[in-house]
Amino acid sequence: MDYLGALRLFGRAVELGSFSKAAEAQGAKVSTVSRAVAALEADLGVALFHRSTRRLHLTEPGEQFYAQVQAILRNLDEARDSVAAMQARPQGLLRLNLPGAFGRRHVVPFIPDFLKLYPGLRLELSFTDVRMDLLASGADLAIRIGPLIDSTLIARKLAGHRRVVCASPSYLAGAPPLAAPRDLLRHNALIYTLQPTDRWFFRRGTEAGEPEEEVPIAGILRSDDSEALLDAALAGVGIALLPVWLVGEDIARGRLVRLLPDWFSMISTRPGGIYGIYPPHARISPKVRAFLDFIETRFGRPPYWDAGNG
Repeated sequence: MDYLGALRLFGRAVELGSFSKAAEAQGAKVSTVSRAVAALEADLGVALFHRSTRRLHLTEPGEQFYAQVQAILRNLDEARDSVAAMQARPQGLLRLNLPGAFGRRHVVPFIPDFLKLYPGLRLELSFTDVRMDLLASGADLAIRIGPLIDSTLIARKLAGHRRVVCASPSYLAGAPPLAAPRDLLRHNALIYTLQPTDRWFFRRGTEAGEPEEEVPIAGILRSDDSEALLDAALAGVGIALLPVWLVGEDIARGRLVRLLPDWFSMISTRPGGIYGIYPPHARISPKVRAFLDFIETRFGRPPYWDAGNG
C-alpha cells in the first residue's frame, strides 16, 4: 500500500464528505479511494467511517486518526514548501571546509559581504590542509588546492594556483648563487610535508607540459603549515616554494625575493588549481551555487593575488 497516498485520499474523503468527491478532487477512481480507506482500516484494525448514510461520518477512532493525519500532512506540506523556498533563495546552514592559510586570507575577509547579500544563510567554517572525506564530514562545500584526485565529487575551478621559489634578502646575502634549479642542491630548503615527495619540479615558461627539471631538496625545517614556512622564509632560515596567494604581498614589498623567475615551479608533477568541491546531486544546492558564484567573482580572473607576480 502507498501509505502516504492512502492518507491523502482518506483526508480528502473526510473533508469533502464522500468517496466520489474525494476521487474527483484527487483525479482518481472512486474504487481507488474505497480501496485506500479499506487498506487503512485493515492496517489499523478499526472502522474509520460510519457508512449507514449517504454522507460519510467518522467513527471515534476515525476522528482521532484524522486529527493525526491532518498534522502529518500539514507538516509534510510545510517541509516541501520550505525546501521549495530554499531552491528559490539560498537559506539555511552552509558548512564550508577550507584550507587553513588560504581560507583565513582569501575567504574569511569576504564572509561579511556574503552574509549581507544572503541574510537567510548561516555559515559553519572548518579549517584543515589535510584532504578530508567531504561526505563523512558533513560539509556542503570544500575549497581544495592542488591537483584534482579521482573522485565522485563535483569540482568547479575557481582560480589558478602557482607557486614561486622565494627567500628573504638576509638569507640570500650569505647564500650561494641561484641561477638554475640544480643550484638548489646547495641551499637549505623549507619543506612542506604535505607535498608528495621531497622534490621540486620545474618547467621553463608556462604551466603546460611535462617538468624539465626534478630537484631533490633537503633542509633543516619541515612543516605541514605553509604559514609557518612563510614565517621561516621571512626570518632568513631558507628557501621556500610557496603559493603566490601567500607570498605575493611580501614579494611586492621586498620582504621576499622571487627566485628562478623564468621557471614554472611545482611540488608535484600534476598541475593544480583552486577548486570548489561538493557532493553530486541531481541539482546543485542554491546555497552552494551562491557561494561559488560569489567567491569566484571576488577572486577575479586572473585572481587578484597574481597582480604584479606574473
